[in-house]
Amino acid sequence: MSGGNGSERSGKFAGDDPFALVRAWMDEARESEPSDPDAIALATVDESGLPNVRMVLLRGLHDDSFVFYTNYDSQKGRELDASGKAAFVLHWKSLKRQIRVRGLVEKENGAQADDYYANRPLQSRLGAWASKQSQPLKSRAALMAEVARAGVIHGTAPNRPPHWGGFRIRPLEFEFWADGEFRLHDRFRWRRTDLLSDWAVDRLSP
Repeated sequence: MSGGNGSERSGKFAGDDPFALVRAWMDEARESEPSDPDAIALATVDESGLPNVRMVLLRGLHDDSFVFYTNYDSQKGRELDASGKAAFVLHWKSLKRQIRVRGLVEKENGAQADDYYANRPLQSRLGAWASKQSQPLKSRAALMAEVARAGVIHGTAPNRPPHWGGFRIRPLEFEFWADGEFRLHDRFRWRRTDLLSDWAVDRLSP
C-alpha cells in the first residue's frame, strides 16, 4: 500500500485493509442502525449511459469483494452484465458515516448462490421463480397467482432458478466518510489501477 496519510488514519479510519475497515464499521452499525445496516444504494448505467440507483441488501462481505443477489433478467441484472461495472454507497445515519465503493462486477452463479438461495424462506424462493423482475405487471393478484403456480410446479424444495443468482463486486476504489463539525468532514480515498495493484490512500477535502 502507498500513500502519505497513514499517520492520520487513526481511530475509526485506522488500518491497512479497506475490507477490514468496512467490516469494522458494519459491526458498529449493527449495534446502532435501526434497520438493514447492510443495505446499499447500488448504481448502474443503461445502454445510453443514463444512471439507475436502487437499494439492495449486501449478502456477502469477503476479503476481496462484496456479493448481493438478484434476478439476472432484471434491469439492474442486465445493466451489470452489459457494463461489468458498478458503484454503491453504504450509509449509516446513526453513525454519521458512509462508504462509497466503485469496481468491477462478475456473476456469483455457483455453489455459494445455491447455498444462499436454499436458506431463504420458501415464499422468497418461489417468488424468485414467479417474478419477472422489472417487467410490467397487471396486478398484485396476478403475481400471487404466479407464486402459487410456482409452488405447484417446484414444490417445497425448489432449485435455484437459472435466471437468479449473485453478483460479486471487486473494488477499485473506496471512500470512507465521517461527519465533522461545521461540515468539515473526514474523507479518505483508497484507490488502485487494477485488482492486482497496491492501494494508494489520499485524504480528500470535505
